[in-house]
Amino acid sequence: FDAEEDLIGSLSRMPTSERIKAIQKMPETMRKKREIRNKVLTEITKNSRHRGTQCSCCTHCLQGTAVSFRRFGNTFSECFRLLWVWHKALKIIRAEFGTSVLSYFIFLKWLLYFNLFSFLINFGFIAVPQFLAAEPNNLLFTGLEIFTGAGYFQQTVLYYGFYTNATISKVENGPSYNMQLAYIFTVGIYFVICFLILLFSMAKTFSRNFVQPQTYSGNASKLLCTWDFNITNDKAVKLKQKNLSTQIKEDLTEVNREVLSFSVKQRVARLAIHLLSWFASVGTAVAACAGVYFLSINNLELFLKGHKNDLESQAATLVLPLVTSLLNTFTPFFYSWLGRMERFQTPGQQIYVTIARNVILKISIVGILCYYWLDIVAASESQCWETLVGQDIYRLVLVDFIFCLLGSFFGEFLRRIIGTTVCVSLGQPEFDIGRNVLDLIYAQTLTWIGILFSPLLPGIQMIAFSIVFYVKKVSLMRNCQPPRKVWRTAQMTTSFIFLLFCPSFLGVLCVIGVTVWRLKPSEGCGPFRGLPSMYAAVSEWIQILENYTVSKWVVWIYHNLITSELFFFILSGIVLIITYLYWQIIQGRKTMAKLLRKQIIN
Repeated sequence: FDAEEDLIGSLSRMPTSERIKAIQKMPETMRKKREIRNKVLTEITKNSRHRGTQCSCCTHCLQGTAVSFRRFGNTFSECFRLLWVWHKALKIIRAEFGTSVLSYFIFLKWLLYFNLFSFLINFGFIAVPQFLAAEPNNLLFTGLEIFTGAGYFQQTVLYYGFYTNATISKVENGPSYNMQLAYIFTVGIYFVICFLILLFSMAKTFSRNFVQPQTYSGNASKLLCTWDFNITNDKAVKLKQKNLSTQIKEDLTEVNREVLSFSVKQRVARLAIHLLSWFASVGTAVAACAGVYFLSINNLELFLKGHKNDLESQAATLVLPLVTSLLNTFTPFFYSWLGRMERFQTPGQQIYVTIARNVILKISIVGILCYYWLDIVAASESQCWETLVGQDIYRLVLVDFIFCLLGSFFGEFLRRIIGTTVCVSLGQPEFDIGRNVLDLIYAQTLTWIGILFSPLLPGIQMIAFSIVFYVKKVSLMRNCQPPRKVWRTAQMTTSFIFLLFCPSFLGVLCVIGVTVWRLKPSEGCGPFRGLPSMYAAVSEWIQILENYTVSKWVVWIYHNLITSELFFFILSGIVLIITYLYWQIIQGRKTMAKLLRKQIIN
């Protein structure tokens, strides 16, 4: 006890930064370190009270407030660690199945945070103000609206058409809330933040996975220097052992990878197989897009002629999302079969080729749907074409989520039953990374497009991703086997984020840009009714600000930066120069890493 009291006394007299480093370096468990830290903070508070007679009242208050904030921050960080989403599940997946399967779940968690952020800002800045000005919903809720998105939901904050174009003010001559500006600025700022986050994430993962010299270090340091001696629990020790074992296997597979040599005849045969596979995959994608286009045209004609709320007409609206989801679900199985027929040298090559084919399929289908929405639906006789587009996207997201769950059941559970009982030679299935990742990118693309027409759609997608995570985790643990060929996939996360950025996010920006700048909003619904375009609300706001001297700086930024082609030309040049310099730094670090590796080998 005397030694502990001396330790606490010495720590309490240290500066904050040195005290934190000293506690971190102690060879104790995390629980013991937290106890010592709390005792030190208590001792600091006690000493500050004893010195209260010598210090001024202001100094005493400042010290007490600083200690209180520090203790609150420590408590908050501990609670945040306890609430860390799926941290333990990810550790188990990495230990059992390696980093290739883990990359899918990390990507899924990352998308979940994206949708959580979008839902919070849309709900706070768009939905909550609308609640103040909303009129009562007189439509009857039947329960079928959960699947069709129509009926009762049309008169809720779920869709664009329900929002008012008036300025909301609950107090006469009090502060007002412009719903037009709130709507367009909330959506616009969100996409700007997404753009910056995606760029930063790509740069960060690229630097970590492709550039850092630690990647070229041997396995001796990983084997001898990475063990955490604070681990005392038996389950945690076994999990850490499995984790290290899997990492070393992946690194050794990467180092010992053999480059196979083929004869001329074999090369010609492999090239012919690759060309036939690509011809079949592209032909399938073209046929799927043609089917979706003609079906969407018939679906719009049926909707415009019907205008009924009976069961038959509402069920007919589910035909398009059902067919689209069927194509997106079963065509990737055909692509996976083509990949196995081609017999690539490494699993990574097969996954990347499968992902490329799925990208062509899904982006083509989304492109056809966007053309249908922006060119045909927007020009139709519908009273509120924006709500019609929002309902279509809602149904696509919901049906895609259902098919994702069914894919886990039929594609993994029944496949395991067949492989272990009926045809034992098949064995348990492996987790299809390429197909599952593209399903996530497709779902997120639909959500980004739907934000403008259904502001609360990210909340629905957030719930869907949470369920998908647990379903996929359970299905992985019970139905799938670890990859037969262990391989390191440090670059997979970078590839996933790149695919999410291009073509998914950039394509969504094009769709949103055409909708905001080119298309005329509906005359009878939505916050932009009566305007020639959604962007006209910003132009009218700038004209009002020109009458106020205080807001001249906003008008100057609008005219000289936002609407200036020269500004964006200079900005693009700066971005290109920074990209070039960053690339040169990367190449230099790669060269240094190779030289370091040669020196270590010699």
